[in-house]
Parts: sequence; structure tokens; C-alpha cells
Amino acid sequence: QVKLVESGGGSVQTGGSLRLSCAVSGYGYSSSCMGWFRQAPGKEREGVIMFNRNGAVTRADSVKGRFTISRDNAWKTLYLQMDNLKPEDTAMYYCAAGRESCVGREADLFTYWGQGTQVTVSS
Repeated sequence: QVKLVESGGGSVQTGGSLRLSCAVSGYGYSSSCMGWFRQAPGKEREGVIMFNRNGAVTRADSVKGRFTISRDNAWKTLYLQMDNLKPEDTAMYYCAAGRESCVGREADLFTYWGQGTQVTVSS
């Protein structure tokens, strides 16, 4: 059974940083389709940044230069380093994984989801 558990969310002021972690267990697939999504109240879930086929990184324009995705060698932990945070980054952040190699940031490419961790950025 695949399980994803996020941690590291919290409240910060504009310009601050947070590092989210996602503990991955039971994931026996060889694909590198893992990443981070977010959903703000009243908005659709958005693909933020993810590893795609062959380890390529795909990210939303709104986080370029500010967010970085990384992982451990065994794909047991996924990280999201968020710097220069803005109020518009406030959302519930989710870790997700797919069963097959993926290209893109669409939610339907991902099969397994964590419960989310809240990030709040105040001005």
C-alpha cells in the first residue's frame, strides 16, 4: 500500500522560507513521477513542481526561481524548498506520486496522494 505523509507546513511572513517533506512508503514503481500540488480555498488544485520522466523537473511559472524540488536517492522522501514566499503561496500543499512515468503537471497523472500540509504566508 502506497502511503505519502507530508510535514513541514506552517505560517511565515512574506519573504520567508519553508521546507516541506513527504515520506513515501510502499511505492514499488520505477517511474520518477512525483511532485507537489497545492490548493487554495475556492481554487482548483494546481501542480506546483514535480519530477517528470527521466527526472526532468517541471514547475509552474509562479514558483520559478523560488521553489526547488529534491529527493533522497531511494525515492523515500520528497522535499519542497520554498523561498521568498508570497501571500499568494498560501494553500494546502500535497505530495503526489504516479504509477507511470509522466510528462506535465496535471493532477490526473498522479495516482497516490498525501493528506496535505497547510502553508500560510502573511503580508
